[in-house]
Amino acid sequence: MRLEPQETSGVSSSRNRLVFAYYVTGHGFGHATRVVEVVRHLILAGHDVHVVTGAPDFVFTSEIQSPRLFIRKVLLDCGAVQADALTVDRLGSLEKYSETAVVPRASILATEVEWLNSIKADLVVSDVVPVACRAAADAGIRSVCVTNFSWDFIYAEYVMAAGNHHRKIVWQIAEDYSHCEFLIRFPGYCPMPAFRDVIDVPLVVRRLHKSRKEVRKELGIGDDVKLVILNFGGQPSGWKLEEKYLPPGWLGLVCGASESESLPPNFVKLAKDAYTPDIIAASDCMLGKIGYGTVSESLAYKRPFVFVRRDYFNEEPFLRNMLEHYQAGVEMIRRDLLTGHWKPYLEHAISLKPCYEGGINGGEVAAYILQETAAGRNYASDKFSGVRRLRDAIVLGYQLQRMPGRDLCIPDWYANAENELGLSAGLNEKSSQMTLCPDDLEILHGDLLGLSDTASFLKSLSEIVSEAGRSPEKRQMRERKAAAGLFNWEEEIFVTRAPGRLDVMGGIADYSGSLVLQMPIREACHVAVQRNHPSRHRLWKHALARQQARGQGPTPVLQIVSYGSELSNRGPTFDMDLSDFMDGGKPISYEKAREFFSRDPSQKWAAYVAGTILVLMTELGVCFKDSISLLVSSAVPEGKGVSSSASVEVASMSAIAAAHGLNISPRDLALLCQKVENHIVGAPCGVMDQMTSACGEANKLLAMVCQPAEVIGLVEIPRHVRFWGIDSGIRHSIGGADYGSVRIGAFMGRSIIKYTASTMLSGTLSNGNGTNQDELEEDGLELLENEASLDYLCNLSPHRYEALYASMLPESILGETFVEKYADHNDPVTIIDRKRTYGVRASARHPIYENFRVKAFKALLTSASSDEQLTALGELLYQCHYSYSACGLGSDGTDRLVRLVQEMQPSRLAKHDDGTLYGAKITGGGSGGTVCVVGRNCLRSSQQILEVIQQRYKNATGYLPFIFEGSSPGVGTFGYLKVRLRSSNKSVDSS
Repeated sequence: MRLEPQETSGVSSSRNRLVFAYYVTGHGFGHATRVVEVVRHLILAGHDVHVVTGAPDFVFTSEIQSPRLFIRKVLLDCGAVQADALTVDRLGSLEKYSETAVVPRASILATEVEWLNSIKADLVVSDVVPVACRAAADAGIRSVCVTNFSWDFIYAEYVMAAGNHHRKIVWQIAEDYSHCEFLIRFPGYCPMPAFRDVIDVPLVVRRLHKSRKEVRKELGIGDDVKLVILNFGGQPSGWKLEEKYLPPGWLGLVCGASESESLPPNFVKLAKDAYTPDIIAASDCMLGKIGYGTVSESLAYKRPFVFVRRDYFNEEPFLRNMLEHYQAGVEMIRRDLLTGHWKPYLEHAISLKPCYEGGINGGEVAAYILQETAAGRNYASDKFSGVRRLRDAIVLGYQLQRMPGRDLCIPDWYANAENELGLSAGLNEKSSQMTLCPDDLEILHGDLLGLSDTASFLKSLSEIVSEAGRSPEKRQMRERKAAAGLFNWEEEIFVTRAPGRLDVMGGIADYSGSLVLQMPIREACHVAVQRNHPSRHRLWKHALARQQARGQGPTPVLQIVSYGSELSNRGPTFDMDLSDFMDGGKPISYEKAREFFSRDPSQKWAAYVAGTILVLMTELGVCFKDSISLLVSSAVPEGKGVSSSASVEVASMSAIAAAHGLNISPRDLALLCQKVENHIVGAPCGVMDQMTSACGEANKLLAMVCQPAEVIGLVEIPRHVRFWGIDSGIRHSIGGADYGSVRIGAFMGRSIIKYTASTMLSGTLSNGNGTNQDELEEDGLELLENEASLDYLCNLSPHRYEALYASMLPESILGETFVEKYADHNDPVTIIDRKRTYGVRASARHPIYENFRVKAFKALLTSASSDEQLTALGELLYQCHYSYSACGLGSDGTDRLVRLVQEMQPSRLAKHDDGTLYGAKITGGGSGGTVCVVGRNCLRSSQQILEVIQQRYKNATGYLPFIFEGSSPGVGTFGYLKVRLRSSNKSVDSS
C-alpha cells in the first residue's frame, strides 16, 4: 500500500487525546531526528507522546517545546557498534545486542509491559526496536514499526561473519518484529520480510528554520565562499584535518568535533546542538557517510552529497541507489578522504544538479496513519501473516518483499538491488544466436570457441567504445562511466575467461589432501587488460590529482573497474600506484598487502585482482613498468559456493600474464592464484577451486589429488549422468568463522594423530622386554612410522583411523589446551584462537572418509550404466552431505534442498516410476551456498528440478533458487584473446 500526501489532509486535532509510546533505536542520531518530525505532528494534533530513547534530550526539545512530550531515557537496543565513524564492529554489535537486549530480555519485557499499562498507551510505535513489538503484544496493545530498515536484515550479514552460534539473535529479532501490526516504510528501504503489511510514505525530512542567506549571515560567510558540511552522523571523524584538504575558496563546517580538537583556519567547528538541516541547505555540498538522515536532507534540499562508504551496513546500498538515481551522490574512496585528496570530488559535486521532486512530508503522513491506527482503524490485511517465509528470507540476500496487490510499482532506485539474477551475464539460448564478434572489434589472436558469453563480453566492450564519446545518461551506472574512460582504444586489449566450478565430490577435504572431482560450470569471469606507458595512460580525475599532489611525473598506475559492484555493496572502481607494492626496491610482504587492502572493506575486493600482480612480482620476479587497466565482469554469482573468487583470480592473472608475455602453465597459474587468496585476501581455501578454473575442460570432471595439486586426469561424465547445482540463496563465505574453525579442527586432529602414533612408536621401541613387538608387527611398524609423519589426513585409511585413533580424538578442544600440549597445528593459513573451542573428531573424520568416498565415486562413473550405479552415486553424495552437517557446516536452506531431492528418488516414486534424481550434497565450504545434484541425463530430470524442487523451495522460503547447469572450458583451454578496435572506429578515443 502506498499512501501519498494527497491521500491525507494532515493530522486531525479533532480526535480524542491519544497516548503513544514511541521507541527509538540507539543507533545514531538519524533515527531520533526523523522521529522528531513524526512526534511533532502527533503533538500538534493534541496527543501525548512518550519517547523511549538513548539520544540526547536536545535532539527532541530543540524542535518540540510541549508538555505533551515525555522523554524516558532507556536504551533497549544498541544498533550497530562502530569502531569509528566508518567501520562497524560486526562481532561487537552482536555481542553488545546480546548484552543489551537478549540477556536481560525477561526483565525488559516485564518492565515495559508494566510501563505501557501505567501510561495507558493506545499504540506502540517502534523505530526500529525489536523488543518493543513483543512488549506491546504482551501488554495487549497494537504496535506499528516506522523505518527504512530492520535489524534482522542488518545483523544477518554479521552472523555470517561472526559464526552461526549468534544466529538465534537474528531469529529472535525477526520473531519480535512479526508481532508488529504493519510497517510504515520510508523511501530507500531495505528488504524487510518480517513485516506482513506495508504502507509506503514520502521522505521524512526536518523542516527548515532559516533561509540560506540568514544562516550564512549568522556564520559570517559570504555568498562567494563554497561551503561543505562534514556530517558523519554525530560520530567524530577519527582523523586530523589539514588546511590543504580544501581547495582555495572553500570552508568546511565540522559536525561532531570534540571540544579539545583544534581545526585548521579553513574549517569551523559547529556547536553540538547546531540545527544541521539549516546548515545543509546553506551549504554547497555535504561530505559524510550515508544514513537515512543525511540522504533525505541531501535530496530534499537538493544539495550534492560526497559520501564515503560505511563498512558492513546493509542499509547503505539502497540509500545510495536512491541518492545516485536523483543525481545527488559522488563517491569518495576512503584513501582519498584520509589523505586529503578532496578537490576532484568537491568540484564534481557542485557540478551536479540534484533532481528529487518527490514528497518530503513523510512525518506528517506517518503521524496521520499512526493517529488513525490508535483510534481503531485497521490498515492490516486479514491474510495469513507469512511468518513461515520469514525464517529463511532474512538471510537470503536482497529479496524484494512482494505480496499480491502491493508493490505494484517498484521505484527506479530499487532496481539495482532488486534481484541479482537480473544482471547475470550467463549463457542463454537467446544470446547464443548473436553474432560472435562485434563488427567494430578485430580479434588478432585466439578463438571464442563458440562461447556466447565471451561474445557478449566483447559486445559490452564495443558498447563502451561508443559510450566513451557520449554525454553521460541520467541513469548510466557509475561502473560503466568509469569503464568508458578506462582504455586507450588505439592500443591492443587482452581478454581472458575463467569459469567457476561445481564441487561434485571432495569439497573441504581438499586442504587435507583428498582426491577431488570438480566440474567447471558454464558461468565465468571475463577480464580485459591493457598495458600502457604511464605517459599515455588515461587516469581518472582523482588519481591524476593524487599524482599531481606528489609533484611527480607520470608513474605506473593500476586502475580496475568491476561490473556488478552494487550487488555486493562494494566500490565499483579501484586504483593505486604500483609503487605502493614496493618497499626498498623489493615487493612488500603479503602481510602488508593484506593490511593495505583491508583498510577499506568496500574496496577489499580489489585484493583478488591486484593481488595477482604482487604475487607475480614476488614469486616470479616480474617488474611492471607500464600502467595497467583492468575491466572485470563476472557472471559467477558471489556467495553461492561456486568459486567466484577463484574465477576472478585466474582470469585476472592469466590476462595480466598474456599482456606481459608471460608463459605460465595452467597448474602453476592455479598455485599462484591460491597464494593470492590465502596470503593477500586471507581466505584459507584449498587449491581445487583455482585448479578447476585453470585446468578444467567442458563436460568433464577434473580429478585431482590435493597434495598439493596433482591432476591425475579428466573423468568423462557418462552420457546418461548429469550434474546440476541448485543455489540455496544462503550466502556462503570461506572467509567465515565456521569454515576456518573446521579447517583448524582437522589440522588439530592430524597433529593429535601424529603425536599418538609417535608416542606408540617410541614407547614400543624403548621397551626392552619385547611385550609390544607382536602388536607392532600386527599393526605394522611401517604404517605407524608413516602415521607419525602424516603429511595429509587423507593418507590415513578409514580402517586405520577407526582401529587406532577415532576413540583417542577429543570431540572438541579449547585452543589454549591444544597449544599447551601440542604446540601448533601446522597450518600456514589459519591461526588458533586460544579462547575458542574447536570441534576435532568430526572435522578430522570427514576428510578421511571423504577421500574414500571420492575414490568410490570415480570408480562408479566408469562402471556399467544401471539404476544401481546412479543409486550408489547418489548415496555417496548423501553421505558427504551429512558428514558436512556433523562438522557444523550445514544450513537450513541446503538441508531443505537435499530433502526435496530425496523426495524425488525413484524408490519413493516406485508406483509412478518417474523419479530420475538420485542424490544431493552441500558443496564447497558449506554453511549455505549451492547443492550438487546427480541424476539421469534426461528431460524429466530437468523438469523435476525446475518445476518441482525449484518451485517447492520458493514456496517454502520465498526465494527462487538459481540453477547451475552446463559446463565450459577452463582458462588453460581458452587461452586468451587479443583484440583491437578497427581503424574506422578509433576516432572515439580522441577525447
